[in-house]
Amino acid sequence: MADPLIRMRGITKNFPGVLALDDVDFTLWPGEIHALMGENGAGKSTLVKVLTGAEAFETGAIYLGGAAKPVINHSPQEAQGRGISTVYQEVNLCGNLTVAENLFVGRQPRRAGFVNWREMNRRARQVMEGIGVDIDVGKPLEGYSIAVQQMVAIARAIDISATVLILDEPTSSLNDQEVAKLFDLMRRLKADGLGIIFITHFLEQVYEVCDKITVLRNGRLVGEYAVETLSRTDLVAAMLGRAFDDLAAIQHKAAPVTGESGTPVIAARGLGVRGGVKPFDLDIYEGEVVGLAGLLGSGRTEVARAIYGADTADQGTLDVKGARPKHHPIDSMRAGMAFCPESRKDEGCLQDLSVRENIILAEQSKRGMRLMSRSEQEKIADEYIRLLQIKTASMETPIKQLSGGNQQKVIVARWLATHPDFLILDEPTRGIDVGTKAEIQKLCVRLADDGMAILFISSEIDEMLRTCGRIGVMRDLHKVGELAGDELSSSAIMAKIAGGEADE
Repeated sequence: MADPLIRMRGITKNFPGVLALDDVDFTLWPGEIHALMGENGAGKSTLVKVLTGAEAFETGAIYLGGAAKPVINHSPQEAQGRGISTVYQEVNLCGNLTVAENLFVGRQPRRAGFVNWREMNRRARQVMEGIGVDIDVGKPLEGYSIAVQQMVAIARAIDISATVLILDEPTSSLNDQEVAKLFDLMRRLKADGLGIIFITHFLEQVYEVCDKITVLRNGRLVGEYAVETLSRTDLVAAMLGRAFDDLAAIQHKAAPVTGESGTPVIAARGLGVRGGVKPFDLDIYEGEVVGLAGLLGSGRTEVARAIYGADTADQGTLDVKGARPKHHPIDSMRAGMAFCPESRKDEGCLQDLSVRENIILAEQSKRGMRLMSRSEQEKIADEYIRLLQIKTASMETPIKQLSGGNQQKVIVARWLATHPDFLILDEPTRGIDVGTKAEIQKLCVRLADDGMAILFISSEIDEMLRTCGRIGVMRDLHKVGELAGDELSSSAIMAKIAGGEADE
């Protein structure tokens, strides 16, 4: 039997205050497509960065081929020289250059000291034909689809003698036909003896194209499995870290009663975004907390963004309280909608502004040119600091000085200050302490009791079971089901997430 292409043993990596990888092993064999799976923060990207030299590691060893001595890649260029190439979700090629120039940048064939353009184009055509792609290599890369650009990136990796190809979320921007072409190429490369590390959140794709699965969770190795021995349901359980029996013991503690009568606050019909979430139907009524479950990348956030107008829906309709507003965030705000985004750092907090300024930001935007007086700003800020028990020295304290949990409360306060009829909370408790989590969950139930409609997105099934009266399930950008009442259980949710034999 051939030697493994890669053996990583006991890899440990620390970031300040975070153990990112804890004694992790990973093995890749020739002619193998190996999925690297795990939720956000599991350690997938860090493991790849350690392998390719983008990050240093403290302990452990990396062996290539049958070598007895370990190696350390100090940069991606050094890893590439050893036959390890990475193709990222965001193609890192130059759109203004031709396909041929991208394929041979830095290694152009020369004649008498000048670039031999005819030879470069000939070799470029040969390379692209070798992977089954027939395109004009003399055209700028930016004139081609993302799928073709990824094929060019893969072709470049292969042409520089890669024996290991890392594909990081390569299908997230592709349609079904483009995914099929990519998988055909991956199978051909596998047959030629390449080893492929495939990072994805799409379960169906893993079972369609992969041979093995390695699961990471919280920086630790859960296990390595042959695809045929691991059911989709068991894969989901391994990624989430809870057995069905443990989750099934969770009891509903404060789920609002579904108010399925009268006009829904939100009524989506066939709402979809080309290249994003597939068309879905969703009704949310007054006084109801509706959850969205699914793995990272399943389409939960995309549903929220389509409803709010942050992503432009080009299919279907959306009614808000029986009316059909314009589909833009400012129009959504004026229609009584509020959206608390997943990333408080990138999309929520304005770090250099005070707590007061952060709280009043959405209400001021809603009012437009009618500026709020300082006294009104202070009154609103004081009300929500007390309501949400935000721990801050004063309302003038820069928000960057607050803890993560208190920053999250400020963002929730910002949207509550607009007095919405419909509130979207996308991962409102991620990365905050248990006590603050409980406070936010109780707040959701209290707001629903007061008549607000809420869409609650969380990766933690137990908190959705405590908080939501109805849960929609997402998989691979599709809404694949909805559970309510006696149907609500951890095993039912996870079976829907898993799909495949669970659907049957």
